[in-house]
Amino acid sequence: MTLRTRFAPSPTGFLHIGGARTALFCCLHTRRHQGTFLLRIEDTDTERSTPEAVEVILEGLRWLGLAPDEAPSFQSDHTARYLAVVQELLAAGHAYICTCSRERLDAVRERQREVGDKPRYDGHCRNRNLTPGPESHVIRFRTPHTGEVEWEDQIQGKICFANSELDDLILVRSDGSPTYNLAVAVDDHDMGITLVIRGEDHISNTPRQIHLFRAMGWEIPAYAHMPLLHGADGAKLSKRHGAVSVLQYREEGFLPTAINNYLARLGWSHGEQEIFTMVELEQLFDVRQLGRSAAIFDRAKLLWINGHHIRAATPDQLLPELAFQLGRLGVDPIPSVEQLARILPEFQARAATMVEMAQKCRFLFIDSVQPYEEKAARKHLLPSMRVPLETLLQAVTAVTEWHFEGVERAFQKVLTAHGLNMGQLAQPLRVVLTGSAASPGIIETMVMLGREKCCQRLQAGLAWMDGGCG
Repeated sequence: MTLRTRFAPSPTGFLHIGGARTALFCCLHTRRHQGTFLLRIEDTDTERSTPEAVEVILEGLRWLGLAPDEAPSFQSDHTARYLAVVQELLAAGHAYICTCSRERLDAVRERQREVGDKPRYDGHCRNRNLTPGPESHVIRFRTPHTGEVEWEDQIQGKICFANSELDDLILVRSDGSPTYNLAVAVDDHDMGITLVIRGEDHISNTPRQIHLFRAMGWEIPAYAHMPLLHGADGAKLSKRHGAVSVLQYREEGFLPTAINNYLARLGWSHGEQEIFTMVELEQLFDVRQLGRSAAIFDRAKLLWINGHHIRAATPDQLLPELAFQLGRLGVDPIPSVEQLARILPEFQARAATMVEMAQKCRFLFIDSVQPYEEKAARKHLLPSMRVPLETLLQAVTAVTEWHFEGVERAFQKVLTAHGLNMGQLAQPLRVVLTGSAASPGIIETMVMLGREKCCQRLQAGLAWMDGGCG
């Protein structure tokens, strides 16, 4: 049987890092086993589900490179199907009408709590054989009282629930809307899902869904419940630990390949290897190799992996993210592919994030770097450097071939003429050309800027110094 998995987010917010990990595991496991990876949007919560949230989820998956193999499915399109299944369950005696009021249910649960019992529905309407009428009602599943539900979880091992611990869950609410467990079971069957990969917080839902599969005579999928992510303090991952939108990680300068690499290593390993490409992950990853303990989210480790991916990436791989970050810094128009490809190698080793890289190379693509960083200008743009910088402007203007060797020769002539060492001239020039005292090598910086911008910025720097700002 061909493997079919699904990622099933609810569009009530952004795609957070935990959801991205679930999607990644589904995708990687499916790719390794030549299956089909599907996306289902569970948007039955009409009050909280929004089109904007759907688009954020889709955008996050696209950025991570986790595109499903078929068009997304939306639960809101299948309400009639869910209700039709409930009618089959009613006709077969697997479901029944319940007219218990909220007040009665609250009173029952309070009595159960008083005697130390688990609060749950007491089956009051289970054998009353009620039919739909004007009275407010729900439709419940007739859960077996005896026996148990057992499955061999591909991550957690054997899991067993006694049916006596399960109450008769609601299938259809009093407003006529289907509930979560009903919709999930029907969709998993209709979509031909053979393996459900999801968080271990869904384990308690699984016996209920298995009961629905059995009642309908459907083949039951396999299950793999992943351990959840925790913060360094051992608590369930939250916003303060980093459980934010994956698109926020993009804004913070992380590469999608680094995010996928790091998430894959949370609970899974392949020997001592730490760095993986997506191709390697698709060839090696298997959910059955996941550990059962909660994985600890460590932002410092993610940052380290991100730096490695930046350094190892080709210019073509970095171009989209650098262009994105430059756009956020106000660079308009965005540099061409050719421009970015020429300068990227100078910055890859100097940046842990794409934000840092964009900040470091922004000076190349803007018209002016003034105002200068105050501390750098005060330290390096001294009156004594005015004449050497003017001499350098003349030397730069006279360079006939604008390449490293030609620019370096002109620079060395100025050093010799004024009896300066490299740092004495390089630092004030760096401030004039970039606005700060930090950049790649000064000759490399001049070559990347080009003759025209070097001359323009030298002229602007001299004017700034002549204005008494030095």
